[in-house]
Amino acid sequence: MSAAAELSKADDRELVSFRVGGQDFCVDIMAVREIRGWTPATVLPHAPAYILGVINLRGAVVPIVDLAARMGLEPIRPDARHVIVICVVDHQTVGFLVDAVSDILSVRHSLIQPTPAVSSDITRAFFEGVIAIDQRMLRLIDIEAVLPPIATRQERP
Repeated sequence: MSAAAELSKADDRELVSFRVGGQDFCVDIMAVREIRGWTPATVLPHAPAYILGVINLRGAVVPIVDLAARMGLEPIRPDARHVIVICVVDHQTVGFLVDAVSDILSVRHSLIQPTPAVSSDITRAFFEGVIAIDQRMLRLIDIEAVLPPIATRQERP
């Protein structure tokens, strides 16, 4: 492989693309640990509306986030055709409910455009950028921004 080809390959970013609410989104493949079929979640009382509950993932309790609801889209009514994308960011494992996983893409950094300034601050916080590829517009999700904040227990006196 030539030095130029290796340099251009190093400039690529691997992404997992998926659909949520009829829209195309993607996340960095390095955050994705596995993709699995829908598993009914055990509801947690008083959890935010976008938290569907928790599942047992090989002995670990993993919260499941309805990605559509978290992004302000119509909440998903999960069934057997839906998929959970298990992600790990900063030692936190979370499952994101999506409609379907589409592709694994290799995208050059130069193709990732900033989120337009016409978007709200919340929208810009959730997305790293927008990618126009194969006649689609993919939104690159900043997975850390979408993750629910970890609540810390307060010490009892």
